[in-house]
Amino acid sequence: MLRQSLSPRARSLGSIALLAIVSLLFIGPSMAQSIQQAPPLDGIAHIAIRVHNLDAARDFYKKLGFDEAFALSKDGAVYQSFIKLDDRQFIELYPTTAKDSEIGFLHLCFESDNLQAVYDDYIARGVHPNFKIRKAGAGNLLFTMKGPLQATGPQNIEYTQYMPGSRHYSDRGQHLGADRVGTKLVSVTLAMQDPVAAREFYLKQLEFTPDAHRLGVFDLPGTSGEQVEIVPVASLGSKGRITLATVSLKDSARLLKQAHVVFKKSRRSLTVTDPDGNLIVLETR
Repeated sequence: MLRQSLSPRARSLGSIALLAIVSLLFIGPSMAQSIQQAPPLDGIAHIAIRVHNLDAARDFYKKLGFDEAFALSKDGAVYQSFIKLDDRQFIELYPTTAKDSEIGFLHLCFESDNLQAVYDDYIARGVHPNFKIRKAGAGNLLFTMKGPLQATGPQNIEYTQYMPGSRHYSDRGQHLGADRVGTKLVSVTLAMQDPVAAREFYLKQLEFTPDAHRLGVFDLPGTSGEQVEIVPVASLGSKGRITLATVSLKDSARLLKQAHVVFKKSRRSLTVTDPDGNLIVLETR
């Protein structure tokens, strides 16, 4: 009697609601997982590059206003230098050795304030990190994963969570040069042997989202606004390219001139090349 008294539109809406409830009751675990939002990443933590002369590289980044926050050494020899961009972002410099003589881009690291959630999400979706979360040498939590093929082999992707008491955490508020040409690392360019496959990997496996206006550019999960760009390996080879945000291109150009650093200028950016051929792009963002 009640059903007969309802209008056709009301009966239709009721049927849709009933169908939605039934769908939720019978949805499979894999489908439920697929509609869940990926745990956010808080941003890009660092890139790592191997350099032919560690002192020359440190001096170069010092001219850009970036201080060395700390370094790790063994038997009196520095094997890792941490150049500070801001309190959460670094460039890691590794010197060449007899064993590792190839200069250029080594790896990219993403940061999360809940690394366990990111790790568990990957495992649940069949994405397999190299090892379980563990503490790294500087005192932070870490896991790594093999990614698409770059110039010299599979990409090494790192994930970290800054921990109280770690070298990074303890340096907050320090080593922030007043004359930094850029204020934040906003994008890292990844040169891939198969850009199409690499883009699919970041889209489907890591759940990044494509930029609405630029092909091959992907936003990190979450609200950091930071990105990776995927290009053919022929465009960069094994070299790295990063983009730093600046409040003013004019001020950045003035600082570069004062430091006697050569740069290329376009309408929207400045580009600097480090002693090993890696590119640092400055953009107003």
